[in-house]
Amino acid sequence: MVLMTLNLQGQVDSMLISSRCSVCGQESEASLKMEDFYELELNIKGLKSLDESLKDYLSMEELCGENQYFCESCKIRVDATRCIKLRTLPNVLNLQLKRCVFHPKTATKKKITSVFSFPCELDMGRRLGEPSELELVYDLSVVLVHRGTANSGHYVANIKDESTGKWWGFDDECVSMLGAHPFGESSSSSSVKPMQTDSIFQPSCSEHINSMSNRNQVDDGQLRSQDSTVFCRTESFSSADAYMLMYNRRSTRKGSEKLTYVELDEPVISESSNTSLPSHLYEEILELNASYANACEEYKLNKDRQLKKIIDRKQEVRSILNEAPVLSLKEPYFWIATDWLRQWADSINPPILDNTSIQCVHGRVPVAKVGSMKRLSDKAWTSLLLKCTGGPSLSSEDYCLDCLMDGAKTMIRSVEFRDQRATMKQIAEAALAGKFSDGMLYNVSKAWLLQWLRRKHVDSPREADVGATASITCPHGQLMPEQSPWAKRVLVPEYLWLFLLGSANALNPDCPSGCSAFPMDSETCARCIVQLSEVASVEDTLRSRKLKQRQVHEKLYSGKNIILSPGCKYYMLPSSWLTAWRSYITVSGKNMSFSAEPDCLEGTMNSLICEKTDGLTIITENDWNLFCEEWEYSESKSISAEIEVSSYGTSKSSEDMPNSEADLSISIDEDFDSIHPIIKTYPEICEDCIRERERCKLMQKLSYCNKEICVFLVHGKEAPRSVLEASGTISDRDRRSSKRSRKTRFGNSIALTVSGSTSVYELKMRLWQCFGVVKENQILHKGQMLIKEESATLADMNIIPGDVLWVRDSEVYENRDIAEELLEQKAIVQSAEEGFRGTLLTSTCSAQVT
Repeated sequence: MVLMTLNLQGQVDSMLISSRCSVCGQESEASLKMEDFYELELNIKGLKSLDESLKDYLSMEELCGENQYFCESCKIRVDATRCIKLRTLPNVLNLQLKRCVFHPKTATKKKITSVFSFPCELDMGRRLGEPSELELVYDLSVVLVHRGTANSGHYVANIKDESTGKWWGFDDECVSMLGAHPFGESSSSSSVKPMQTDSIFQPSCSEHINSMSNRNQVDDGQLRSQDSTVFCRTESFSSADAYMLMYNRRSTRKGSEKLTYVELDEPVISESSNTSLPSHLYEEILELNASYANACEEYKLNKDRQLKKIIDRKQEVRSILNEAPVLSLKEPYFWIATDWLRQWADSINPPILDNTSIQCVHGRVPVAKVGSMKRLSDKAWTSLLLKCTGGPSLSSEDYCLDCLMDGAKTMIRSVEFRDQRATMKQIAEAALAGKFSDGMLYNVSKAWLLQWLRRKHVDSPREADVGATASITCPHGQLMPEQSPWAKRVLVPEYLWLFLLGSANALNPDCPSGCSAFPMDSETCARCIVQLSEVASVEDTLRSRKLKQRQVHEKLYSGKNIILSPGCKYYMLPSSWLTAWRSYITVSGKNMSFSAEPDCLEGTMNSLICEKTDGLTIITENDWNLFCEEWEYSESKSISAEIEVSSYGTSKSSEDMPNSEADLSISIDEDFDSIHPIIKTYPEICEDCIRERERCKLMQKLSYCNKEICVFLVHGKEAPRSVLEASGTISDRDRRSSKRSRKTRFGNSIALTVSGSTSVYELKMRLWQCFGVVKENQILHKGQMLIKEESATLADMNIIPGDVLWVRDSEVYENRDIAEELLEQKAIVQSAEEGFRGTLLTSTCSAQVT
């Protein structure tokens, strides 16, 4: 910490010089305030060089007009000037170039990408507030570069080696030498301009030349002496991505010799030894260097040993493989596993010889594994066995006759099975075609036999050969009726049945359940026949019942309109129940037995008493009586309705029928155009339940997330009629709308994705970004309703998905600090810079260095 303070800390005097007051004549007390700094933040917007930025940083600022200074003595505002004065400078001068600025239109950060130039040598002596005996000349040592945008990017550090004068680039784990220039001698980056060389005339700088020559930082060609006049050439660099510069101060004093020691409270190493580090750091570096040298030497020795071992191993493998070929079959030879031989040739440490993978169950060499082994000569095998040990030894005489005979028998059986199956396949095709031969016939599953015929290239029985009669065997172990699903069967000759039975028993001799024999005269299971008859009877009854209901309720089933006539009596039926009834009587065929019946009519009607229902449908008295008879419901527990006509006004809400089904609309003759029909129900409709249902529907609409609304920017004081009409209705939910701003004849429109919890303030900030109208100037409307409360949410303002809002610009501008307002509100969450992710630089809490 002491080392950082001595090398990086400077002092700045923030002096505020006010005009002499006509009352007290005193100056500001702020001029006595001293502050420490570790870096200087310089503006670069509109500036081209470091010299211009430093002049701007230290320039005098006039405080007048609205920016007058408040005098604490006179208690009034007076004109004043303010400037920053540097009192002391550190050994290492950090200059922060303010590449990122606040963009007031979008309320986001923006990066300045203009080219900025800075010198290799910087003289800060003339920029101090008071003269100093130190010669404050700084040399460029580090350039930090940021590539990317204001919110994301990549950081690269270019650092100069003081001992050699060469620049090195540090890009994450990649380190490269750049040469004599911080951006590379042959840089191809478009953001870096070629270096410019300026000539600076100095009347006397012999001490300067001596100091630089001792540190090997200036070539002989850069400094030349002509009589008593010396010309020094100073280089400058330009970059569009550099955001921080670090300069190291030269250790010289005006009119004195070169400093020999750095002023610290502990012993240091003399600069004559080319270092300015404290003694304990220098000793630690020497120890680390010695440890590194020892590690390098040990690595080199280990590498040599490993290389020698690899060379010896290659020679060993090559010598044995050269002896491996068997030149004549009369010579003795041995068998070896190919996989082990490959592993032995590729390994530095050879494994133990293992030939068990090429042995058969009889302990000899099978013919079937001839592709997995190699022959070795007697000499090569002996050398290999001595080096690797193991075994077993398998000579040319160790071939297995038993495995050879078994293989031959298997091949004969495969040929016989293929020939026999080809013959049986022709017989099966004839059986499927109905061509029966003389003799005993057996029943097999038709679906199974078709699948058996599709199989090709079969040399032996497989699992698919089992189960010829499994699908036609009932749970009682007898022949299933052919009317049952998947019980179709076909008769096959006895010799085909015996072939199929033999194939199945060869695989599963202990499980004959899938191959039960059913001769042609086998009787069908009586219990299964009774069950099928019962199911068929139930299906016939159900089919006739549904057909009868479709006929007697033809208009309800087809969805035709009902003509309502005054004085007639009608009944009310839940629309949801009627929809389920239509689906139920429509299903027919195989799925008829599995169709779900509607709920009990009695329970459905009881749920209508003062409950929130899905709506009612008007049906005729005849349909209601038939429903009561078909579904066993009491006619007295009904909801009836009558049609009355009135030639005045509209009916009261308790007499309306607001929830009739859309597909059963009311048809009225043209003679009744001048009168108003009124539907009266008995019992009456519960107004409280209707209001509660409407309230629940509204709450569901207001509870949304990531839905779209449309906002129009209107030029003028009033919105066009089309916008006002759109604001009062809900747009089509399925209509696809573009999120890009569209231009209309009266202004722009934009589709925004919002949630019910989005505040009006957040909506206005997004409109600011889209339309460029500041939040304070936005006058937001939904139809004729003015939306003022910024802390309210969209759900509080009854704004639902698909709503159309409109906003206009009040065009009233005030002098205010927009950035300060945004910081106070804390409403916009800015994205963190990706380059410093995972470090304290992106933390919201302050980090203290101890």
